[in-house]
Amino acid sequence: MKLRDRLRQALPRPKITIARWIALTTLTAMLFLLLLKGLFSVLLSAWAQPPLLESGVIDKVAAVTRILDAAPQAQRADIARAAGDGSYSVRWLRRHDQAGVPALVDAEFSQGTPILRALLKRPDARVEAFEPADMPQYAPERGYALMIELSDKSWVLFRASDRSWGLDELPRNLIILGLMLVSSLAVALLATRYLAKPLERFAEGARRFGTDFNAPPIPVVGPHDLRQAILAFNATQAQLKHFLNDRTQMLAAISHDLRAPLTRMRLRAEFIDDAQLQAKVFKDVDEMQAMVDAALGFFRDDARLEQTTVFDLGELLLTVVDDFRDAGVEVGFSGPRRCVYTGRPVGIKRVLVNLIDNAAKYGREPMVVLALSARQIAITVQDRGPGIAPELHEQVFAPFYRIEGSRNRNTGGVGLGLPAARAIVLEQGGSVTLGNRSGGGLEVRITLPLG
Repeated sequence: MKLRDRLRQALPRPKITIARWIALTTLTAMLFLLLLKGLFSVLLSAWAQPPLLESGVIDKVAAVTRILDAAPQAQRADIARAAGDGSYSVRWLRRHDQAGVPALVDAEFSQGTPILRALLKRPDARVEAFEPADMPQYAPERGYALMIELSDKSWVLFRASDRSWGLDELPRNLIILGLMLVSSLAVALLATRYLAKPLERFAEGARRFGTDFNAPPIPVVGPHDLRQAILAFNATQAQLKHFLNDRTQMLAAISHDLRAPLTRMRLRAEFIDDAQLQAKVFKDVDEMQAMVDAALGFFRDDARLEQTTVFDLGELLLTVVDDFRDAGVEVGFSGPRRCVYTGRPVGIKRVLVNLIDNAAKYGREPMVVLALSARQIAITVQDRGPGIAPELHEQVFAPFYRIEGSRNRNTGGVGLGLPAARAIVLEQGGSVTLGNRSGGGLEVRITLPLG
């Protein structure tokens, strides 16, 4: 085993939690901003303060030096004071030691000296340049200094506190501030990407599981506590799927096993001599058989295993309506003929067939209304029947519940149509509600989310 692997196993690895990640992100952002500020300052200083050879200062220095060299000594001090323009000052000195600058061996301005000598037309002129770092710490003036020897061995001293040529301080600071703001946004986006993306995946996975029990587990990424939450959610999702599968298999097995005694009961009823009693037994057996078949179909509903796909919901509604019309049931339709939706078309078709069939059996003038909004799709199935009492609007969604009186018990239903319809719609993130219409009739409203 390599030494690096051994050290990695021996050293404790800190858990990156959301709190620690936020603290590390803040600290990293602050350090990065300080680094960028320094880098921007250097770059802007180099850009906003061009080299002396490109700034035109050399020409000014040469012109002032020539004027002082040609002027009488009695007037040189006044001329030097008048030559300063605010960005630098000029002094005439009789001796070198009056300048108050250190004696440096390499103080010669290597790049500018040949240019100055050519402008002064004095190949042997002495030129010395000093930067703030060359000055002693106790010196009263620690800016830039340039000394040029005149023809009579006197000196002219040019001083500048800083190199402010180029951009002024306000625009330079505004540029630095703007670049810092841009860098701050970049750091914030990069830093929060590690935390925001796993949270978005977590939320999207939770929403997907709410509409699809067969959704895959959520990828385990992100900080430690977020990974623990994702692991717990994935475990809960697996347990729920296992529970639903076990419940479905158990109830389907019970429904399937009930068929054998029902068949025996029907065979034994064949030997009953009393025709009236025999008819009653046959009716009860047929009703129980219908309930068992409906329960078996409900628990083995293949629509719940259907994969989501993109389809035209408006075209699907028109197809269902046309099928009823072909069967002699006049069903009205209102709404757009085209509506793109992502869902399970087989399941939605089964819901619509069930609801329209109920509206045709228990009422009259069945009608389907399709309405679109920015966030959802609403499908309303209406009729002009007796309606359902408001206190029973939720109770009718209980399995095997059938209403006495307002709904006909002898139409063949066993009380699983509405529960199956609600289950299919809920699994797609929608809802099913009931309401009585003014003037009589029932209204079943299906809402399906968009996006």
